Amino acid sequence: MLNVQVVKGPPTEIQNFDDDDLAKRLTDHDVEVIREIFNTPLTGSYNWDYDTANTKIRRLYELGKRFNWNVEMDIDWAQPFPQNEPPPAGEPEGFCDHPKWKALSDAQKIDFMRRSNAQVLSQFLHGEQGALMVASQLVSCAPTHDAKLYAASQTFDEARHVEVFHRYLMERCRMIYPINPSLKFLLDKVLTDERWDLKFIGMQILIEGLALAAFQAIHATTRDPLLRDIVGLVMRDEGRHVAFGVNYLEDWIRALPEDQIEERAQFAYEACVVMRNRLVSTTVAEEFGFTHDEAMEINAASQGGRAFRTFLFERMIPNLKRVGLLTDRIRPKFEELGVLQFENLKHDGAIDWTTLEAPLTTGKGEILIAA
Repeated sequence: MLNVQVVKGPPTEIQNFDDDDLAKRLTDHDVEVIREIFNTPLTGSYNWDYDTANTKIRRLYELGKRFNWNVEMDIDWAQPFPQNEPPPAGEPEGFCDHPKWKALSDAQKIDFMRRSNAQVLSQFLHGEQGALMVASQLVSCAPTHDAKLYAASQTFDEARHVEVFHRYLMERCRMIYPINPSLKFLLDKVLTDERWDLKFIGMQILIEGLALAAFQAIHATTRDPLLRDIVGLVMRDEGRHVAFGVNYLEDWIRALPEDQIEERAQFAYEACVVMRNRLVSTTVAEEFGFTHDEAMEINAASQGGRAFRTFLFERMIPNLKRVGLLTDRIRPKFEELGVLQFENLKHDGAIDWTTLEAPLTTGKGEILIAA
């Protein structure tokens, strides 16, 4: 019997899984649906012109069809990862020199790193569910035929991403952490706004840009070959999504009245502040006796934390400039964030077709490409 529970906010407890949970997870008795309801004044639109008007968007759509990898078939889930050994990272930077870290036992240190890995990957899972829902909204509200087709293909990409991160968390991490409140705030804003172009800005430029920055950091540092394979596959999809957003939005935004452009620029800036300052989780550190302030200070000073923020704004700022949201009025605010040095780097509107069209190597070492 399906058990449906309606809640007013996301769960706040950690979900833990053992071997028995994994063995019986697909039985009806173990399925519980925890629903949080939201409402949005979404305005949809038919499009009766089925001709292709934007060759770049159609080409991205075709790539999505060609490189449609399968979570069950194209990833080698049998790659070893002993549960009693530390997860694929060394001792956490910043924490390892702290007296509270040195006071932990070896088993506690292993558990700390395992939980930290699970916490980060849980945010990927929750973010991909948000992306899945936003992409499905874009199918209805995108104004052109090409954009509707691409949004439909992206919806399936996002479903696959939810599936792959959920499976990794279940089988490798054996736990799922609750969504970060600041990430939930961003997703709620994008999902419940009635303006289709703000959904494009929020998802394709900001949240997907955030995901790419996080994936870059994980891909560059993880020693787990399975996780590296997964993130590599997901990054290929996300690269197309951001390219779609930049190319579709740049002409549209520049045609808006100035007050509407400034309104969207302010939204982009506020989202960047959230991503820079508030997406840092201290949950795991606090579980092991660190204070919130200690954990925040360690993250701010760590090389990993700095690298993530660099990855984030190296991608975000050139794209915002390209689509016309780095306005003269908003520039001083971004300057205060110390990120304007990235504005002239390569943006995703200049699509690297060679990279996107290169044969896709799956987690099993096979080449996935349509004939």
